[in-house]
Amino acid sequence: MIAREFATPGYALADVDTPALIVDLDALDANIARMAAFARAAGLRLRPHAKSHKCPAIAQRQVAAGAVGICCQKTDEAAAFVAAGIRDVLVTNEVVAPQKLARLALLARDARIGVLCDNATVVDAIAHAARDAGVVLDVYVEVDVGAHRCGVAPGAPAAALAQRIAATAGLRFAGLHCYQGSAQHLPTPDERRRAIAAAAVDVSATRDACTARGLDAGIVTGAGTGTFELEAASGLWQELQPGSYVFMDAHYARNTRAGDGLAFVQSLYVIAQVMSVPTAERAVCDAGLKALAFDSGLPLVSARPGVTYAKASDEHGVLDVTPGAGIALGDKLRLVPGHCDPTVNLYDRLVAVRGERVEDVWPIARGTLG
Repeated sequence: MIAREFATPGYALADVDTPALIVDLDALDANIARMAAFARAAGLRLRPHAKSHKCPAIAQRQVAAGAVGICCQKTDEAAAFVAAGIRDVLVTNEVVAPQKLARLALLARDARIGVLCDNATVVDAIAHAARDAGVVLDVYVEVDVGAHRCGVAPGAPAAALAQRIAATAGLRFAGLHCYQGSAQHLPTPDERRRAIAAAAVDVSATRDACTARGLDAGIVTGAGTGTFELEAASGLWQELQPGSYVFMDAHYARNTRAGDGLAFVQSLYVIAQVMSVPTAERAVCDAGLKALAFDSGLPLVSARPGVTYAKASDEHGVLDVTPGAGIALGDKLRLVPGHCDPTVNLYDRLVAVRGERVEDVWPIARGTLG
């Protein structure tokens, strides 16, 4: 098999083979610095969610800017980040398989590892893995604060689970995981504000229930790119977990930002090439369903007025072209993904560019499904 020639440092961006996932380093670094400065000014811990980028090189940049560590969703992701030198990793997911818990416990020999729990029947399994590895695992109670995904009910049920964890050898009750995921893409500031206000009621009730049992509620962690300012303003959360802010995407661009809200810039793109111009009104690029995630809608075409991404098939992206848009065979386009997280997961490498030059090529922890 003939190897595909790919980007290397020093390449001109125009020479990068397509389709390719690229990140604009100036925009990326500005986003990382902006969020780090916000957390510092608010007196809050920042633990960015690395499920968005799955890229150890970006996690290292975030920690260097002041993050206490990172979040991820899978044990394989945690292993990739620990191997890259990240020394504080919280798996913000329910882990129940014994082999996965054993893997996390072994990672805790080299890093501080946290995991979530929303069911008392799993507590002993987590503790067994920790004791077998000779480590202590941080365990957070996952509280359902409105997303209705995983999570124990707020208030007394969550406090009872916290007490059970705190009393179990091999475990350290670390706090409450209170993430309102469904609020992140509510389109208006008022809708997001109401959702987080409701979540705050649940957080407060759970903290009070912990206190009633003589238990410190620990760190309340959560928040995302769409709502982190609201959690910060509540005074209830001590740690923020935004993820998509490093990249942004078309879905976040559709949200109406609060007038005084912190703004982040688009840094992630899929570079595609025009491979056919069948008519003056239609062109076709080489980035389709296998190059972009479409769960949050079609990608946007950046900085090309009059060119719209209209539909996709496996290897084709069909473009609507208005008269005078001037699109030509061989043109390179920057596409803004509809949803950054699953788009990143389609690629093995992220091409880091500054201006019109490739500065680096970073591996993505793709295939980390367990």
